[in-house]
Amino acid sequence: MRPAQWAIRRLSPGLIAFTVVVELVAVVLPFLLPGRTPAAGDWLRFGVLLVVGIAQAELSRRTERQRRFLASTVHVNMTSVWIFAGAVDLPQGLAVTLTVLIFGHLWERIWRRLESRPAHRVIYTATTVVLSVLPVRPVMAAVNAGLPFLDRDLRGLVAIVAAMAVFFATNSALVTIALKLRYPDLTVRELFGGWDVNALELATLCLGALTAIVLMAHVYLVPLVVLPIVVLHRGVLMRQFEEAATTDHKTGVLNSVAWHDAAARELDRGADFGVLMIDLDHFKRINDTHGHLVGDAVLREVADTVCEQVRDVDAVGRFGGEEFVVLLPGAALPDAIRVAERIRTAIADLTVDEGSAAISALSASIGVSVHPTAGAVLEQVLLAADNALYEAKRGGRNRVVSLLDPA
Repeated sequence: MRPAQWAIRRLSPGLIAFTVVVELVAVVLPFLLPGRTPAAGDWLRFGVLLVVGIAQAELSRRTERQRRFLASTVHVNMTSVWIFAGAVDLPQGLAVTLTVLIFGHLWERIWRRLESRPAHRVIYTATTVVLSVLPVRPVMAAVNAGLPFLDRDLRGLVAIVAAMAVFFATNSALVTIALKLRYPDLTVRELFGGWDVNALELATLCLGALTAIVLMAHVYLVPLVVLPIVVLHRGVLMRQFEEAATTDHKTGVLNSVAWHDAAARELDRGADFGVLMIDLDHFKRINDTHGHLVGDAVLREVADTVCEQVRDVDAVGRFGGEEFVVLLPGAALPDAIRVAERIRTAIADLTVDEGSAAISALSASIGVSVHPTAGAVLEQVLLAADNALYEAKRGGRNRVVSLLDPA
């Protein structure tokens, strides 16, 4: 690939400058920090961690590729198990070398041919991990020196928990800043990842801490950790497959089947709920004028806007085309109408910038119904919302309509 085609050339100057500074710090800092000379036992532990890290990566090659394909912005690749163990037990120089070699192997064997993992991203990711490794031993030493009144085992526990926190915080901060510079419009959840992503990273650090203990006490038992990590990796992939099966790939909201399942669960509970049917007005004109890629960008922005206007307990889905549906658990008709008006106004205020196109003056027609007023079964509630949507279209569009008696 010619330099003019490198993916890094598509980044903003600010992001390029930030990543270059971080990478330079990661190159220079290990040489400036004091560190002990490796002993024979350190080289043995280094070799064991390198071998098991490469073995686990080889056993998980297909899993990692599939997870990378399904991942959005935040991704946990399981290397923290071996790298954090090395950061705890090895001199800093060996811990940094271990990190570089593990990431080099991942690049050569797994990521090199993945479009989602260009070289500059792998280098920056490795850099953030190197900078996360460096404070681990100083933090542990400071805790041990500062808490002499604690029992030795308890002091060790506090030290390793503090080191995990610093490792996690350093890595998260560097990744989050780069993501924000690359994608300024990302939500907080997209920047930091959900609870499941962060819990997985913390789980790998916990396993890394346990590996560090085994490494110091019984170094040859460390390979027994490999199989559980491989199985955990595959279990995470299965979860990603499940999420992909319930998500509309263009907008990130629930697909039709998943939304129906959520509504059916509310119905089974015997609870009251509201339903909004939302249809973008004159959406075909956008596709005809600007093309389908711009149309897809508009759908994503509208989906995000709808999600921002509802609660976490509400369910937003896409029924196909430019039609969205919202489930509002516990909402009476006046509440549902208020939410619908809020969504309609937010869509009207939306401007979508995609390439050279700036799409504004969007509008949506919304039909509102509620259970059980509209009917005892889900199909009746949806039909009432759909009929109300039709009336909103026929009445001039860009309005909220309900055919139910508010009383």
